[in-house]
Amino acid sequence: MTAAFATTYAQARQDFRAAATGRGAVQRTYPLPGGTGPDGGTLSVDTAYLGPPRPRRMLVAVCGTHGIEGFTGSACQTRILLGTDGGDGDGGGDSGGGDSEEFATAADRGLGILLVHALNPYGFAYWRRVNEDNVDLNRNFVDHAAPPHNDAYDRVHAALLDDSGAGPASPDFAARLHRLAGELGLRAFQEAVTHGQYRHHDGLFYGGRQPTRSHRILRAIVAEQIAGTPRVGYIDLHTGLGERGAGEAIFRGGRDPGAPDRARAWYGPGVTDSDAGSSSSTAIVGNTATAVADGLTAGEQLTAITLEFGTLPGAEVLLALCADNGLHLRLDPVAAFGSPDKQLIRAAFSPDGDELWRKQVLHRAREVFSQAVAGLAAVDA
Repeated sequence: MTAAFATTYAQARQDFRAAATGRGAVQRTYPLPGGTGPDGGTLSVDTAYLGPPRPRRMLVAVCGTHGIEGFTGSACQTRILLGTDGGDGDGGGDSGGGDSEEFATAADRGLGILLVHALNPYGFAYWRRVNEDNVDLNRNFVDHAAPPHNDAYDRVHAALLDDSGAGPASPDFAARLHRLAGELGLRAFQEAVTHGQYRHHDGLFYGGRQPTRSHRILRAIVAEQIAGTPRVGYIDLHTGLGERGAGEAIFRGGRDPGAPDRARAWYGPGVTDSDAGSSSSTAIVGNTATAVADGLTAGEQLTAITLEFGTLPGAEVLLALCADNGLHLRLDPVAAFGSPDKQLIRAAFSPDGDELWRKQVLHRAREVFSQAVAGLAAVDA
């Protein structure tokens, strides 16, 4: 059963909070000031915590950093709370066993589990990867007084704007991107587009000019609920890159020299590294793990990964991103959300109707969460 995959942000939030209540988790809500969804409902980041008040080890799992990708991450978090893995059987609410029992035992051993739901609730609600200001939250954690400009993006920016008026399926637009990728080389083109850029507010992978509201909320969560924990494992749940249905564990942070080795020890030799060029993701700047690393003090260790679930081929994902960006440049948010063209980005980041994909995702998420719990339990044991 994969019913934990909601169809709206409001439903995902309701399901997550109900599951957290059923597990007896300590919950907090961080409203997005002034934010409302297309249905007029309020927007917020919600957290659920299981474990002792001051744990020595904590697993933190975040969903919705990239808005629409939150549908998958939310399903993973909710199934963890419900205690079913969703991998093979019908997943019929075995709340007394599976993940629930495993994580309850982990909590008894002094390990805390913090689930951060819908870090970018605006993008989640409006089916956008970015926030209300077109900011990519996973590029926003930088020094905005001296942002790391991506000069290579300047060359591709104009080509990425779907300004033809012919719609997202325009063959001329796709051909333009194909020619540019051929000129630069595929990897160089991907790096130019996705690394993060801080000059073009109407472009893709825009890191913003100041900390976003979600940025400030995450820093508050770190200060209030994570800081002071000696050992932290961090998993940021994403979709859109890599082999369809596979969950790639990408090393994303930890400032002590042993962090990469810990990640491989926990998650296996298949852990990839964007900075080393071994990942489906290019090297990026300003990711959310930066906020956790900034909130820890000397001697406190962070082991951070992105768990990335593949959906469509990269060219199709990029076309969906360009089309969605153009849609929101032309229309107000509510009108854009109601457009039939929204189905392109939905298919690229939250595939509907593919039960096999959903089962693969839930099964892999459970596996990685279990590896994180085991890894944390072994640290300084």
